[in-house]
Amino acid sequence: MKTAAKSANRLKVMEIVLLIGLAVFLASGALALRAQDALADKVVRLHVLANSDSEEDQALKLRVRDTVLERATELLREVADREEAEVLLQGRLLELERLAGETVAANGYDYPVTVELADAEFPTKEYDGFTLPAGRYLSLRVLIGEAAGQNWWCVVFPPLCTAASADVPASALAAGFSEEEIGLITEENEGYVLKFKAVEFWEELQRKWN
Repeated sequence: MKTAAKSANRLKVMEIVLLIGLAVFLASGALALRAQDALADKVVRLHVLANSDSEEDQALKLRVRDTVLERATELLREVADREEAEVLLQGRLLELERLAGETVAANGYDYPVTVELADAEFPTKEYDGFTLPAGRYLSLRVLIGEAAGQNWWCVVFPPLCTAASADVPASALAAGFSEEEIGLITEENEGYVLKFKAVEFWEELQRKWN
């Protein structure tokens, strides 16, 4: 009887520990989700979708990426925040679309190209020197042909795509990131992996509820 009672007590303790752990995870997720929302209000992602997964189309995607990224970086060089970046890019979509189309044609293809600004879902993604959590972000989207191939994405504002890893904190700070947010994306903030997983969990719950 004593052995059975001890086993039952152990199970209860384990259940309590698991419930506490779940509660902490959910609380961390709610806080991390707010942190992701704050980050999303400060960045513009670049999202380039290839025509297909063929080797040729994937190579073309990277050439188009280079063209759009170079011009967008020039345009956004003196921009102070995401709102200003959004307005500027919105007024330059046709120019960026033309440049992307010229790159496609110069490489011997006749794929149509569309460049747009739109909200899009992104998974957690690690880059050189920083990581962004999963969630919805404003995105400069470049759709090549059928846009059915593997895609490429990074951050066009602030210019984290082109910044060396050591320069990421300064670029983020200039764009209005807080010290805490910089610590979060540059992995200096302890527990960032758990927080980002919690964000993914909450994003998945939201999609199911909606």
